[in-house]
Amino acid sequence: MTVKEAAQILEAEVLVGENLDVEIKTACGSDMMSDVLAFVKDQALLLTGLCNPQVIRTAEMMDMRCVVFVRGKEVDPEILELARSRDIIVLKTKYRMFTACGLLYSGGLRGESGSL
Repeated sequence: MTVKEAAQILEAEVLVGENLDVEIKTACGSDMMSDVLAFVKDQALLLTGLCNPQVIRTAEMMDMRCVVFVRGKEVDPEILELARSRDIIVLKTKYRMFTACGLLYSGGLRGESGSL
């Protein structure tokens, strides 16, 4: 699935990023970055309600392509600038994490075995 397809499924607003044709293989949803560090592999999309710079730093460490902030969270410009400088796409959706994960799963995006 591409980020563009995920954004359409989630009715998401693009906050950072221009090339939405980036391929994503898996997704995970978590507000605990320690879990993301422990369990996520491959090019993943991260769904989270946690709005702090650590989210972008974690995504960068894990080679994640895209972060989606759920529940319509307002994202600080500092976080967006950090994502821009790390070439990480940032989206925002009105959906809660459970619903957003379900929509992406129904759309064909899967997690990996043993993932969150």
